[in-house]
Amino acid sequence: MRIKGIVMAFAVVAGLTAGAFAQDYPTKPVKVIVPFTAGSATDTIARAVSKKLSEIWGQPVEVENVAGAGGTTGTDVVAKSSPDGYTLLITSNAFASNTALYAKLPYDSRKDFIGIAPLTKQPYVLVVGSSSGIKSVSELIALAKATPGQIKFGSAGMGSGTHFAAEKFKLATGIDVVHVPYKGGPEANAATISGTVTFWFPPMAFAVKNMKDEKLISLGVSGSERAASLPALPTIAEAGAAGFEDTSWMGIWAPAGIPAAVAARIEKDVARALASPDLREQFTKMGAEPMSMSPAEFSKFVQGEIDTAARIVKTAGIKQL
Repeated sequence: MRIKGIVMAFAVVAGLTAGAFAQDYPTKPVKVIVPFTAGSATDTIARAVSKKLSEIWGQPVEVENVAGAGGTTGTDVVAKSSPDGYTLLITSNAFASNTALYAKLPYDSRKDFIGIAPLTKQPYVLVVGSSSGIKSVSELIALAKATPGQIKFGSAGMGSGTHFAAEKFKLATGIDVVHVPYKGGPEANAATISGTVTFWFPPMAFAVKNMKDEKLISLGVSGSERAASLPALPTIAEAGAAGFEDTSWMGIWAPAGIPAAVAARIEKDVARALASPDLREQFTKMGAEPMSMSPAEFSKFVQGEIDTAARIVKTAGIKQL
């Protein structure tokens, strides 16, 4: 009984200590790893959220871009970081698709991370270079069917959401096009402008930022409805690819082992940040909208996305890396 009492007392003290630590958190700068290049859609959202968290916490929240291998390089950095709440991951649905695409990742998506919260969701925009001469979704599909295996599409990396959006587009339309992965969104965009690739699927936040570039033509949005920020742009489904729909989403994770009280503190403050009118207005201008789920709901959602990605890999005949 005495030993049991000591154990219980220790647990109480440990709980009180963790609670006090969470109340004080953060006492120093927090690092947010974005596994894609600066200027990408994920980077844009991460910087907006990090700035708001910095205001809430009274501590710098520093975004660091660690790009490479479709987002797995930076994700691995977080997986191997100290689980103290001072290194966090903000990434896209590549977190789920990479789990299905890579036969052997340097980390375990299910065991090495704690899902804190989803951040935003937004449609993709199908864009082509103006030099391609393509003016509509139906024209792109017709050209691809007339020249099977010759048209190339870019992405922000193998396994990225922009890659899988195009793979879904291929399945929906029955076209045969070739994937060219890049290090990040800016590089895929530049390749589309130059004509190195014919099209790609940037998330709305990235597309809106580059909409004024006359060297790009937006053909349609991937959502089930037209985007409020681009009401004149048709959905891809209504423009020639019946049944096609896809959405980009982003979230925030911490390394597994983070104290539960600290994870709860981060979750609460992320929700507070996402509810702020100025950040919501910023998201609206980007064509993004905040998401809201409990950690348990978020984990279930991510698992569902991993299962969906696995089906796409199998159906599209994508070779695992």
